[in-house]
Amino acid sequence: MNSLYQTSIKSLPLLGHGKVRDNYAVGDDKILIVTTDRLSAFDVVMNEPIPGKGMVLNQMSDFWFEKLGHIVPNHLTGVAPESVVAADEVEQVKGRAVVAKRLKPIMVEAVVRGYIIGSGWKDYQDTGSICGIKLPAGLQQAEKLPEPLFTPAAKADLGEHDENISFADMESRIGAELAAKMRDVSIALYKAAADYAATRGIIIADTKFEFGLDENGVMHLMDEVLTADSSRFWPADSYKPGMSPPSFDKQFVRDYLETLTWGKTAPAPALPADVIDKTQAKYFEAIERLTGQKLKA
Repeated sequence: MNSLYQTSIKSLPLLGHGKVRDNYAVGDDKILIVTTDRLSAFDVVMNEPIPGKGMVLNQMSDFWFEKLGHIVPNHLTGVAPESVVAADEVEQVKGRAVVAKRLKPIMVEAVVRGYIIGSGWKDYQDTGSICGIKLPAGLQQAEKLPEPLFTPAAKADLGEHDENISFADMESRIGAELAAKMRDVSIALYKAAADYAATRGIIIADTKFEFGLDENGVMHLMDEVLTADSSRFWPADSYKPGMSPPSFDKQFVRDYLETLTWGKTAPAPALPADVIDKTQAKYFEAIERLTGQKLKA
């Protein structure tokens, strides 16, 4: 399988390189988003790609955009990525890119937590709350929450950590009406996705959504949605509260990095081949389990 660490498309103006995605302008109203095989952990981009990872993320997002399109509009245009680049650049976009509407990003990430894990678990242990939301006493690690929690985060610059903020802070940043709409839509998306994933033997522990506004102020779901990078997926058959369950994502990379004396800042340490292989296998397993189909290479 061909691996793509960074694009080199010359037929379109480059808008920028993100942690994982490279973005190009398609006219004034559309954007080509290419999902590379770069991997970031602890907000640092690793030096080695995970071959095929970008295709998994792109095709997983497309699957969810279609499945959840009745809840909120999304950024897809239906334009084939292969049709907007030069013939010798088609291989860079095949199976790993979309042509999306050019939207004005809302600078708050919409995080929904259905289970208590990660930074939410640490917050709960310290304060009995997650992001200021009081929770019942005695919850265990990875336990299902009584109801999904909406915990917004302020989007950070590349290489910086997103910052958890209160709902009141979110309202002050983007307005009460838009904040309420983002919250309600995010919880509806999470519940619909979690119900479907349960039929495939997968628990969606938490996820984050990103939204943008079109020229008429209509809110759209954008970027990526319910991928193994933006969500925690757990196999239901091995789940039990009181421990951190195995997940279908970059956990092998995180676990390896935690064994190193590394300050979690760039430059990233090198990843061994077996960590890359195990991580690739998890991503491939995730899309097959969720969609019932193998990756379209």
